[in-house]
Amino acid sequence: MINVLVLCTANSARSILAEAILNKLGKGRFRAFSAGSHPRGTPNRLALELLKAKGHPTGALRSKSWQVFAEPGAPRMHIVITVCDAAAAETCPVWEGAPVSVHWGIADPAGVAGGLPAERDAFRRAYARLEECIREMVALPVEKMDRDALQEALERIGEHGTNA
Repeated sequence: MINVLVLCTANSARSILAEAILNKLGKGRFRAFSAGSHPRGTPNRLALELLKAKGHPTGALRSKSWQVFAEPGAPRMHIVITVCDAAAAETCPVWEGAPVSVHWGIADPAGVAGGLPAERDAFRRAYARLEECIREMVALPVEKMDRDALQEALERIGEHGTNA
């Protein structure tokens, strides 16, 4: 099983979406977790609404600190992905095993002006971009790749466009 930690500052929207998407698409090969440097404490209601509408289980999703995954006994991560620019710029804890770390910049759907319809549309776009990246990642022969090749492939996936 390949453990993947998805990080964002609040761990309430993008990282929660990515955790759910990867756990669904990577079932059997990948296990996703999410966390934040300054967790909000609860997932964004629009993230949960969208995930439920797309058929994802949401009962176990929660907003938590990335410190949970730096503590003794935490699952060993193989890949760490930041999805917001603020989290990418922060100093992360030291992860056991020195996992491959990459940044996939995804626009913040929770910070969109224009009211509820605009926010829901932003969440749909963020979901679509994350799903695209995750589909590409799960298609990789990760188990056969050396660290450098995996790093390069994951970086390429993140560079394929923006969610603007």
